[in-house]
Amino acid sequence: MPSSVPGQGLSSLLWFIAVLALIPLALWLFKRSPAGARFGGGAGQGAMRTVSSLSLSPNQRVVTVEVGQGDERRWLILGVTTSSINTLHSMAPQGDAPAAAQAPGPAFAQLLAGLRRDKGADGAA
Repeated sequence: MPSSVPGQGLSSLLWFIAVLALIPLALWLFKRSPAGARFGGGAGQGAMRTVSSLSLSPNQRVVTVEVGQGDERRWLILGVTTSSINTLHSMAPQGDAPAAAQAPGPAFAQLLAGLRRDKGADGAA
């Protein structure tokens, strides 16, 4: 003869709900603990930023990343592929962005406006 306690199913359901509710709470506490900061919590506080990126092929890039704060700041030049990230060079910060990352000459919008003016002059003559 099966014997069942009247409130056993309800009690199990309440414990299950309590455990599910504790999971987000535990993750929130872990994120704010010193152990959680070592697993990516510090990155959101301005400890790292991308300075520039140059695509060499669909799967290869050269990325300049600034790490650290104050006198401890460094620029790391990284070779990034789909399977690895390698440090190519490390140097002191060079201002806001490297000169090579800035496009020389007039902007694309200015060139397009010049071409439209030239085409308009040819069509009117």
